[in-house]
Amino acid sequence: MISEVFMTCAVTGGGRAPKQENVPVTPEEIADSAIEAARAGASAVHLHARDLKTRRGVLDLGLYQELVKRIRDSDVNPVINLTTGEGCYLVLGSPKAPLPLTVETDMLGALERLVHVEDLRPEICTLDCGSLVSRAGEFVMVNTIATMRIMAARLQELGVKPELEAFDIGHLIMVQDLVKEGLIDGPPLIQMCMGVGYGVPPDLTTLLAMAHQLPAGAVYSAFAVGPMQLPFAALAPLIGANVRVGLEDNLYLSHGRLATNAELVQRATEILDRIGVRVMSPNEMREKLKLKV
Repeated sequence: MISEVFMTCAVTGGGRAPKQENVPVTPEEIADSAIEAARAGASAVHLHARDLKTRRGVLDLGLYQELVKRIRDSDVNPVINLTTGEGCYLVLGSPKAPLPLTVETDMLGALERLVHVEDLRPEICTLDCGSLVSRAGEFVMVNTIATMRIMAARLQELGVKPELEAFDIGHLIMVQDLVKEGLIDGPPLIQMCMGVGYGVPPDLTTLLAMAHQLPAGAVYSAFAVGPMQLPFAALAPLIGANVRVGLEDNLYLSHGRLATNAELVQRATEILDRIGVRVMSPNEMREKLKLKV
C-alpha cells in the first residue's frame, strides 16, 4: 500500500456523442469542468475535445487550443494530460459485408494523431498500447506496435511523457517492449484501464495479474469504468497504484444521481482520506514523474 497518490480527473471522453447532460462538450464547458476538478483537488486533468455539432470526440486543433488555453489562464495549475486516442477507430460495414468501412471510421497516421501535442506541448499525453474490440457493433480501436513505436519516439523528442494505457494484459507486453527498446524515458507511467469494452474485467484478481506484468520501476494508476470507479479509488493504493476518476469513465455519484467531475474528485478524496491516503498536489505529481515543464 502507498500513503500518497496523484489523482487524475478524466473530464470528458472521446468516441460517440454523450447522451447525458452532465458530460461537458464545448471547449468552455470542458475547461470549466477541468478547472473545478482541479480546485476540488485533482492533481491532473485528462482531456478530449468534442465536435460542437456531432458532440463526438474529435482531433480538432482549434478546439484543443481553446480548452487548454482556458485552463492555463485560470487560477489553477493541474498537470495537463491530452488524449492521443482519436484517429484509431475502425468501424466495419457489417459481419457479412465488412467492406466498405462505415463513415464512422476515423483512421489517422501515427504523427497525425500528435498534431495537438506538437502544438500545445502538454506535460503528459496518453498512448494506447494495443487494440480493443468494442461491446457495440463492428467497432475496433486499432493500435499496432509499429504505430506506437513511431508515436513514442516522437513524444520522446518533444519531451512529453506518455501515459501508457493498457486495456488488457497483452497490452502490457507492448509496454514492456517499448520500455526495452528505449522509447520510454523513466520512470514509465502506466494506466491500467479496467472494464473497457472486451478488455480486462474490473476485479481484484485480474488487477493483480495486470500488476504482475508491469515493468520494473513503473509508476502506475488503475481505474474502472461504471459503478466500480469509486471502489477502485480505494483499491488502487492498496496495490501501489494512483487514482483516476471522472465523467469519461463514470457518470454517477450514487445510484441515479448524475455527478460532476468536481464531485467525483471530492468523493474519491474523502474515500482516500478515510483510509489514510493523501492526494498529491500538481507540483508533487510533477516532481514524482520528473515531468519537463
